[in-house]
Amino acid sequence: MPDATDPDATLMLRVKRGDRAAFEELVARYRQPVLSFVFRTLPDATEAEDLAQCVFVQVWKSAARYEPSAKFSTWLFTIARNLCLNEFRRRSRHPADSLDAPAHAGSDEPRGHSVEDRGAASPPDTLLRSELEAKVAEALAALPENQRTALLLWQRDEMAYEDITKVLGCSLSAVKSLIHRARETLKARLKPYLLTGGWENE
Repeated sequence: MPDATDPDATLMLRVKRGDRAAFEELVARYRQPVLSFVFRTLPDATEAEDLAQCVFVQVWKSAARYEPSAKFSTWLFTIARNLCLNEFRRRSRHPADSLDAPAHAGSDEPRGHSVEDRGAASPPDTLLRSELEAKVAEALAALPENQRTALLLWQRDEMAYEDITKVLGCSLSAVKSLIHRARETLKARLKPYLLTGGWENE
């Protein structure tokens, strides 16, 4: 039986029985988090859209084998991470098909996703924020894959350490170490661009 505190696992069990309405509800709930995660890993809006769609295709195809042994979100982001890794491997085998992350990655995000609400920022503020987002994207892209994934799941998707261990397949202490190293590296790289210690306080 699924954890009573995880209604998404209950929905996924309905999907396992062929319930398309339950699948559509899960897609509606998780499309943006998955798209955000994939885009932060592969900062190209078009490729991120395509890969995010592949994640949900894989969810549907894997439904018959689904067992609620972990939170649905943990299982989902494990699929997303594996597909991202597969894409990295494909690029390494076919470098001519790869595109470097655009320098303006922060402003090239998929529709509906933004790092933060830009509100009614003035043009100069918007420009500065776009430049900062580009620097953040570059710094994230430069992190080792495990560090980047752990940090994104912990910070952007607010996933618990214990759930991240299942996505990455490593120990709790290793996850904490990965996140700590990632944060320290980002703080060092972004220090010239940041006026506050935001990474320390999050």
